[in-house]
Amino acid sequence: MRLMLLTICFSFTITAYTQDSDVGNWLLYFGNKKINDQWNWHHEMQYRSFNAVGDLEQLLVRTGIGYNLSSNNNNLLLGYAYILSEPYLLGTDDKIQINEHRIYQQFITRQQFGRFYFQHRYRLEERFIEDDYRTRFRYFLSILLPLNQNTLGDKALYLHTYNELFIHTTSAVFDRNRLYGAIGYNFNKHLRVELGYMSQLQENRHREQFQLVTFGNF
Repeated sequence: MRLMLLTICFSFTITAYTQDSDVGNWLLYFGNKKINDQWNWHHEMQYRSFNAVGDLEQLLVRTGIGYNLSSNNNNLLLGYAYILSEPYLLGTDDKIQINEHRIYQQFITRQQFGRFYFQHRYRLEERFIEDDYRTRFRYFLSILLPLNQNTLGDKALYLHTYNELFIHTTSAVFDRNRLYGAIGYNFNKHLRVELGYMSQLQENRHREQFQLVTFGNF
């Protein structure tokens, strides 16, 4: 087996919804291990903090087994995720813990048109949140454009944008929408970095943050 993708993202965020500080921090790890030409193992971990480090907002662990339909550009995956959230009670310094288990199914397809790299991800989630059960659909569209060369090769400067829409299957259909834009630099096949901005619109609030993201590929 060969490790196809190992991504570590350190996202330092500025947001108006932190408790003690306006500076939040996201640490994310994404991995995809090739089992053979058809099968792969996806695994990731995300640590999100209200401040620089230590004030946990959310811990997410996600894994899954994927199958390539025709090539690495078309992948079906069945997975599981565990999420521990620690939100603050409104108007207080007290936090509560919320445990969530998810089963999810997703399809990813990738295309390249000229210098543009597209990725579509369709994901269905079955969410078990304490004693509650919910389902949610997510659609993710990512576009990446190298600026100083025709492909995303070594020393490529690029623009990256994505939008992800979250939809409930209940009467309150809209959950949230994430819009992201960044400028990035691809050092080589092992390392690239991005400086970006995300605007997240939820049902009853709006959240904005800056992100510094590092991707490692080993």
